[in-house]
Amino acid sequence: MNRIKEVLERQGRSQKWLASKIGRSNNSVNSYVQNRTQPSMELLYLIAETLEIDIKELIISNKKMA
Repeated sequence: MNRIKEVLERQGRSQKWLASKIGRSNNSVNSYVQNRTQPSMELLYLIAETLEIDIKELIISNKKMA
């Protein structure tokens, strides 16, 4: 799972803006934001770079805390 939606909202940016910056369709970005599909690691790095954040901010760990 990813946190793209949260970061976009925090930065006041739209999905359409992100789609145009990373060269993907609005539908693709919407699928990433809604966690219906997951972008590749390469694309996550591009998204993080575009949003000027560390990629770790986009990733939600699946590990359970003990």
